[in-house]
Amino acid sequence: MERPERAATALGAQPRANGCSGATHGALRNGYVRGLPAPDTQINHIVHNGGLYKRPFNEDFEETPMLVAVLTYVGYGVLTLFGYLRDFMRQWKIEKCQNATEREEQKDFVPLYQDFENFYNRNLYMRIRDSWNRPICSVPGAKVDMMERVSHDYNWTFTYTGRVIKDIINMGSYNYLGFAQKAGTCQEAAAKVLSQYGAGVCSTRQEMGNLDKHEELEKLVARFLGVESAMAYGMGFATNSMNIPALVGKGCLILSDELNHASLVLGARLSGATIRIFKHNNMQSLEKLLKDAIVHGQPRTRRPWKKILILVEGIYSMEGSIVRLPEVIALKKKYKSYLYLDEAHSIGALGPTGRGVVEYFGLSPEDVDVMMGTFTKSFGAAGGYIGGKKELIDYLRTYSHSAVYATSLSPPVVEQIITSMKCIMGEDGTTVGKARVQQLAENTRYFRRRLKEMGFIIYGNEDSPVVPLMLYMPAKIGAFGREMLKRNIGVVVVGFPATPIIESRARFCLSAAHTKEMLDTALKEINEVGDLLQLKYSRHRLVPLLDRPFDETTYEETED
Repeated sequence: MERPERAATALGAQPRANGCSGATHGALRNGYVRGLPAPDTQINHIVHNGGLYKRPFNEDFEETPMLVAVLTYVGYGVLTLFGYLRDFMRQWKIEKCQNATEREEQKDFVPLYQDFENFYNRNLYMRIRDSWNRPICSVPGAKVDMMERVSHDYNWTFTYTGRVIKDIINMGSYNYLGFAQKAGTCQEAAAKVLSQYGAGVCSTRQEMGNLDKHEELEKLVARFLGVESAMAYGMGFATNSMNIPALVGKGCLILSDELNHASLVLGARLSGATIRIFKHNNMQSLEKLLKDAIVHGQPRTRRPWKKILILVEGIYSMEGSIVRLPEVIALKKKYKSYLYLDEAHSIGALGPTGRGVVEYFGLSPEDVDVMMGTFTKSFGAAGGYIGGKKELIDYLRTYSHSAVYATSLSPPVVEQIITSMKCIMGEDGTTVGKARVQQLAENTRYFRRRLKEMGFIIYGNEDSPVVPLMLYMPAKIGAFGREMLKRNIGVVVVGFPATPIIESRARFCLSAAHTKEMLDTALKEINEVGDLLQLKYSRHRLVPLLDRPFDETTYEETED
């Protein structure tokens, strides 16, 4: 469903569902409209939202065509039926069984390999497994070299041919600002530090692994974010999964967006706190959960929650959408809760100077209690960070599992982050960093606009460098990846269970390193493959709707 929006409703007023107004086209409640305009007409929905938004906020989620949805379900149904047939043939030794199974003497044990996920991997994923885990043998820059491999047993095993496919345009890596490169200032600085400090630290920060470079990095990160203090970690995933349990526990409540990353989900589960899910980017759903939490308190005892923590991301890496941060902050202040913001994909990629979604909306870093991000994307390195008040960071240095037990960041990696961050901030004496941020923004808008003009259904915010192109049908997942590779374009395709079962997609990641010529070449090939596979589903009916179908158990209805 497609939702071009300028802003959402004021939090204090009587809102329409997710900011949809009934002023034009005979709108119904919940955002559905009567009297749709011609297919080539775009509805631009404008709501003032009490001045929360200082810039246009446009996101598109065009509705899945009914026929496409039906055919997608039929496709999965046929594959499932054939999967059961093949399992029957494997059981009776008619077909060779290559999947993991229990030994004969374990047949009476509780089965280890009989769940649905294994069935899916065996009979559906295996058919298109060649679209993933492709080994590259170069820097993951704007172009990559890839090792060619073939399979003679329908993707159960692969054999390398010894041939290297050269100069594939890389449309899949999170190299937003182009710092993944093998030559330049960052690489020279990292090589120098490598010769001085070596590759590893062999200790934790609390023991013998706290280097002067780590201290320098954390001061720089705090200054870059505009917060009092910051702490760096060796792994981005663990920054979430190991720090959330240090912040909340039993008797606390976590309100998590339904499309949050697996690291946030794991951290929430490990914490022991109660978890409640709100609909993606839907402030009506979030506010209802906050109201219920305050009114009803904890289950059974009705005691107040010790803490209420809201978990959101800056850019959602599968949807390409940007968090409605001004509204989230307004709700957080209104209901006296805490906000944990994951800027893994937005730091460096959003904002006039690359400082993320907070700068993108012109907000104050002080309004975000816990600012998390990673160095793995815009900075071309590894690891993650948490920024905030000094009291918060001092607490995490003592109680975070990532700080106490994990090995420190490698010194060359630290230097890569320091050099690239100084470049973005302009502290290297050049304007290269600023130019890269601007180039990424230009590439993003150009690429998104061209794909929409071609007739593809594209999800997400117009300023998001994550660009999902909808494929839908299971057979087209593998076909799209293979056809693009034939044309020397490297893409990432995604399907169930990483996405809803009928929302398979190709996900492009734009980079400042992409030239216009590269993008035009990629667009030409995408257009050709789109015609070949009949992927141009868009009907250009941009209707403002709810983020997900209305659910009266989750949303709060409002009267006209």
